[in-house]
Amino acid sequence: MKTTIHTTSIDSLRADVLVWPVTTALDFPDDLARFAGAQLDELAEIGETSGKPTELTILHAPLGESIRRHYLLGVGDVLSAGAAFKAAGQAVREAVKRGAKSLAIHVAEDLVRPVIEGAHYGSYQNNSHRTEAGSGLEALIVCTGSDGSPDAGEITGRAVNLTRELVNTPANDLGPVELAARAETEGRASGLEVEVLDEVALRDLGAGAHLAVGQGSARPPRLVRLSYTPANPGDDHLCLVGKGITFDTGGLSLKPPKSMETMKYDMGGAGTMIGAITAIGRLQPATRVSCVLALAENMPGSRATRPGDIVRAMNGKTVEILNTDAEGRLVLADALTYAVRNVGATHLVDAATLTGAVSVALGNLNVALMSNDDALADRIRDAGATIGEGFWPLPMEEEYLVPMRGEQSDLRNISGSRNAGTITAAKFLEQFVEETPWAHLDIAGTAWHEKPLPHAPRGASGIAVRTLVRVAETWGNG
Repeated sequence: MKTTIHTTSIDSLRADVLVWPVTTALDFPDDLARFAGAQLDELAEIGETSGKPTELTILHAPLGESIRRHYLLGVGDVLSAGAAFKAAGQAVREAVKRGAKSLAIHVAEDLVRPVIEGAHYGSYQNNSHRTEAGSGLEALIVCTGSDGSPDAGEITGRAVNLTRELVNTPANDLGPVELAARAETEGRASGLEVEVLDEVALRDLGAGAHLAVGQGSARPPRLVRLSYTPANPGDDHLCLVGKGITFDTGGLSLKPPKSMETMKYDMGGAGTMIGAITAIGRLQPATRVSCVLALAENMPGSRATRPGDIVRAMNGKTVEILNTDAEGRLVLADALTYAVRNVGATHLVDAATLTGAVSVALGNLNVALMSNDDALADRIRDAGATIGEGFWPLPMEEEYLVPMRGEQSDLRNISGSRNAGTITAAKFLEQFVEETPWAHLDIAGTAWHEKPLPHAPRGASGIAVRTLVRVAETWGNG
């Protein structure tokens, strides 16, 4: 999809579809009023156009006009960046469904980037393994008041779709080794420094928690580091850490078959961080950013970890594994230690499809955010609010750690209770950050669309990629 910025008169525009975002105030732009005239008043009067979110009214132009169809697309009370993102995504999906090849959208200058990101989001089709894939949009034209580059929106939009592509890829095509190789390819193409550690290197580092998860699989685990360094780096070094379980059977604590159907998405945290760090490498913000990916496949087998086994993590702490289906926190434990000790992170953000409990607590609308540092948590929440992604803070009192303390070992990997499962998992992770400012994003409820949405198909959501990119862009030079 080629993107251009159009700043001259609408009269000179050629496109199959022109999209007009409409708020509930029904304050139509002059150019639209000039085209539709009294028809707009009639549509409003009969309630066909009200500005409610996702409401679509299609106006057809006479034959021979340079714009064949006009979409009046409801966005709610205010056309925010988040509303613009969703509206652009919905418009692209509706246009492609009707055979359009080019689409223009009319927005203010400050909404150009979210519109481009949203158009890329809507253009994504989860059909890579179909013998006959559908065609997509060829041209996006953003009509606005001043010239500007579409590059930032293009970079971030493609990065989100990279995350979605990775998370949607079947596990038979994407094990730990394959995901590490893809991360390396994407990283080098984005100008990043790349390091891939195999199981021998992990053993030398003492990554007993990470290795315990992968030992039941014939596909060995990997740990990947991707690093971006600006020309004049300051003292701050942000590190993004992603859980990458390429398929999660639960191990010997086997999941029910129905619960395994979408478990290719259990590398969603790693996929999120690959998308974010590759965009950061291309956008080149002022602060240093690295990414650590903890990759493994959790399978039952003769060599698999057993409930009751005790392992030693990279930081020396021992963990009793009482449930092998609580494996994500184990690979993250060693990855967080590696980020602090080997990468030199001054700030940590991890993302993981970690707990089913988060869906009970927050559903699929907000990412659970837990942190030991209010300033870092505020950075993430503010960035998310700016672009339309929600992050909801959960409490982190020390009492939540009590059920995670072991008897034979320093820690246990489950609490033994259903209470506060998302928080107790985060308290477990906190034991591996060594007082570094850290935030944990549990994306288990938000990384996957269970059904199609107006702006997206069923499947991976790419949540948090744009937020983390904005965090890096607005960080400063430490």
